Amino acid sequence: MTGFADYDAHDALGLATLVRQRKVTPADLLEAAIARVEARNGAVNAVTMPLYDLARATLARGLPEGPFTGVPFLMKDLTASIAGVKMTRGSRFFADTPPPAADSEHVARLKRAGLVIFGRTNTCELGLSLTCEPQLHGPTRNPWDPTRISGGSSGGAAAAVGARMLPMAHASDGFGSIRAPAACCGVVGLKPTRGRNTMAPYTGEGLGGCSTEHAVTLSVRDCAALLDATAGAGPGDPYVAPPPARPFLSEIGAAPGRLRIAWTATPPNGAPIDAEPLRVLRETAALCADLGHQVEQAEPAIDGATVVTTFLTLAAANTAVNLAGHPTAGRPPQPDEVERVTWATGQIGERLSAADYVRATQAAHRLGRQMAAFHGQWDVLLTPGLATAPPKLGWIDMMLEDVGEYWRRVFAFSPFTVWFNLTGQPAIMLPLGQSPDGLPAAVQCVARYGDEATLFRLASQLEAARPWAGRKPALAR
Repeated sequence: MTGFADYDAHDALGLATLVRQRKVTPADLLEAAIARVEARNGAVNAVTMPLYDLARATLARGLPEGPFTGVPFLMKDLTASIAGVKMTRGSRFFADTPPPAADSEHVARLKRAGLVIFGRTNTCELGLSLTCEPQLHGPTRNPWDPTRISGGSSGGAAAAVGARMLPMAHASDGFGSIRAPAACCGVVGLKPTRGRNTMAPYTGEGLGGCSTEHAVTLSVRDCAALLDATAGAGPGDPYVAPPPARPFLSEIGAAPGRLRIAWTATPPNGAPIDAEPLRVLRETAALCADLGHQVEQAEPAIDGATVVTTFLTLAAANTAVNLAGHPTAGRPPQPDEVERVTWATGQIGERLSAADYVRATQAAHRLGRQMAAFHGQWDVLLTPGLATAPPKLGWIDMMLEDVGEYWRRVFAFSPFTVWFNLTGQPAIMLPLGQSPDGLPAAVQCVARYGDEATLFRLASQLEAARPWAGRKPALAR
């Protein structure tokens, strides 16, 4: 494999440090990343749109000075508008959408941080799944077991980072789409607080305020430093997150104090939880106690029965609008031009009333108030990352005829993630465990609204106590 030989041994901040020290060049890093994509992507199908010439042209023009100058980066094929680069949204119907004339503000901030975009990663159609198996590009496979899902909708990003093609990649999360892939692929995935990262100028909010952009990363410190580079309001944002007291990177390694940590294994929808996720949750709770925190089992007093139904109302209404919004076709799709679940979910949205949508937003706000009350007593809530191991490819199938059964399978697999999209709280997935058959197993840590700082302090403490960087799938060894 050509390029910088020690590339895999560093996280993104480590690579940027080597560039600043002139031990490697950005071109060295780019060619090392490209070589790994070319060598490993065939096994996982994570990168669906190579942009190698674009990246080389970026280097030729010169890079800005930033925290990640020279570090290769991949963008998800959804939500991230790159000037002159098309975005298929994982959909045959939208695959011919003309590229935007300008970067989104989020992409512009990534570029100002010095990142070198060299491709797009696979995603499910319109981000409507927690697996990544679009008809357009084919399935992304889990780098730890290619018969299993990589998670979704940021499955391409998580598989690329899990396979050590690069140390971090862009991702977005509307009901678990950063965190579920991170759990499946053994990497770190933070869903920031609602409004922490702007969606300007193309979007006011995603999925009724449920969706946010960030990344999947190998290290907690990369996760924090990248958020420092991108966070902040954009022009005309409908709401903004509370500003942090200091840079998030300053929280890495900072003493968290004696946190009040609750844990629950009870999902809002009552889905059964397998033994392995429960084992890793309990081990993490015990580790937190060993680290000096106050740890107890405690169940948040929320209206759990409304969580999935509230999200599905918001998702269906947004899907109906999205399907009507092809910029050049001048018409919505025919049933055979999108996947069955996309079509059926949009049809549900067409039948909803304005009052249904308002009731759903009010229910989401009530959940936020209920969790705020819970966090009056508890700093952090721990949950299992997922309810099961990553299922086999084809089980969460967007070509299912029964849309109700499809969504039942989604939230049987990942019942704990959508909860915090509705409340807007920050939640981070940490790959703290490993199953007997070698698959990653994760725990989700959730903090009060606006309090990523506490998550970063605790996450970095857990990373130091139970490091995961040395665990690699066979594909990356």
